Amino acid sequence: MATGISKDQAADPGVNDGPQPRSVRVVLLALMIAMLLAMLDNMIVNTAMPTIVGELGGLEHLSWVVTAYTLATAASTPIWGKLGDMYGRKGAFLTSIVIFLIGSALSGMAQDMSQLIGFRAIQGLGAGGLMVGVMAIIGDLIPPRDRGKYQGMMAGVMALAMIGGPLVGGAITDHLGWRWTFYINIPLGAVALAMVTAVLHLPKKRARGRIDYLGTILLTVGITSIVLVTTWGGSQYAWGSAIIMELIAVGVASIVGFLFVETKAAEPIVPLHIFRNRNFSLMSVIGFLTGFVMFGAMLFLPLYQQSVQGASATNSGLLLLPMLLSMMAVSLIAGRVTTNSGKYKIFPIMGGALVVVGLFLLSTMDTTTTRFMSGVYMAVLGAGMGFLMQITMLVAQNSVEMKDMGVASSSTTLFRTLGSSFGVSIMGAIFTNRVGDEMVHRLGAAASGAGSLANAQLDEASLKKLAPPVREAYQYAVSSGTHGTFLVGSIIAVALFVAALFVKEVPLRGSAPTPGKETPQDAPAEAPFTEPAL
Repeated sequence: MATGISKDQAADPGVNDGPQPRSVRVVLLALMIAMLLAMLDNMIVNTAMPTIVGELGGLEHLSWVVTAYTLATAASTPIWGKLGDMYGRKGAFLTSIVIFLIGSALSGMAQDMSQLIGFRAIQGLGAGGLMVGVMAIIGDLIPPRDRGKYQGMMAGVMALAMIGGPLVGGAITDHLGWRWTFYINIPLGAVALAMVTAVLHLPKKRARGRIDYLGTILLTVGITSIVLVTTWGGSQYAWGSAIIMELIAVGVASIVGFLFVETKAAEPIVPLHIFRNRNFSLMSVIGFLTGFVMFGAMLFLPLYQQSVQGASATNSGLLLLPMLLSMMAVSLIAGRVTTNSGKYKIFPIMGGALVVVGLFLLSTMDTTTTRFMSGVYMAVLGAGMGFLMQITMLVAQNSVEMKDMGVASSSTTLFRTLGSSFGVSIMGAIFTNRVGDEMVHRLGAAASGAGSLANAQLDEASLKKLAPPVREAYQYAVSSGTHGTFLVGSIIAVALFVAALFVKEVPLRGSAPTPGKETPQDAPAEAPFTEPAL
């Protein structure tokens, strides 16, 4: 269905500020389903892992079920972005959905842990394309000035995945069996596949050069090494161990080689010129730091709630509602204001400030902190995240030419993914060390018999079985551990706030230019946004 945009209208970026046609809304619904698939999968599967191990065995390989998915997702993200830029967004996105569904079906049929790990890697390959495809297609369909309106919707999908994932995973595992935690993706993915196929009609593209195979290999090796270092370092292997040092060396050498190759490639997998734009580089830094502090907080808040505040596993997920709801509400408000005013610089600044304050408040929690007060602290952090989550993608996409929309989306997503890996690893190491030290401090010689608790997450029932001195020591230890992680997170977030101060207010494409005001030099030189045919 053509949109009927005239040449005169296309030349005026302000004409696309009106309501989106119904076909665009249908596509957006399909994109939200696809995003939900990518985000929900790990949340659901994590709940089912004890049951999976009980049936398939292979407890020693348990971590690889998650690591294989994460590695494949991170490594494939920039590749999907470039393929979309070269050969067309729709084809790349549909292919990623199909690969994700194939991986889901195979994972549900796995007969041992090795098969499950391999099939999860296939799933991860598809998931990398899902996230990038969603963001890049939105970038193609909706001008940046209007794109803010949909931030609340995307934040809502994230909140739904974080809250609903563990609940849905537990219910499916209990009533249908763990295999259905994978099979549930198939009907949802089929709906998204059908809707995108029928309604989305983007301009076809033809590759102008060969795929940068050498750059792709070097980037994949580099990302894989980085993720493995952050996953294994301080847990399975000591930070100074030979294997960690070797992975660091391989990672650094691969990234250096990748940067050199990209300067020579005719069609680089990640065009380095996009990093010359100040706003894009700043959004990459802010995205990395946002992923660092956010996923660290998401990991340790439920642990504190269960171990110190005595919440059940289900209730600890519901207790995250203040953070997730404030994140969704603020993101929606920020998006509306951005759409109406075309201004956005204030939002990353406010977001950075609130994240610093929220994490510092969370670092003050101890064994006497009430659920109400911790909810208030989480709401502050959530508000900060709401200002940052979608604005970073919006500004990054507005900072590049339309031909680089895919790599811009994939690079921003990749930096956030790598940030989360570093955050979980570094904050996890801080937490473990603080818990161990506090246990020794409070129990003395008796700590050796309870040393395994330093790496354990105990539910309410398990805590009640501990001797009172040990239970009290463990709760103080967990409180001390979360204090350390959130305090470090707040310090890291200061860098996020500082980076936000240097963001330059560049007019959003699709908005009417201000009379008498020239376009800043940082604005990408390209034709005004033209709405594609649907």
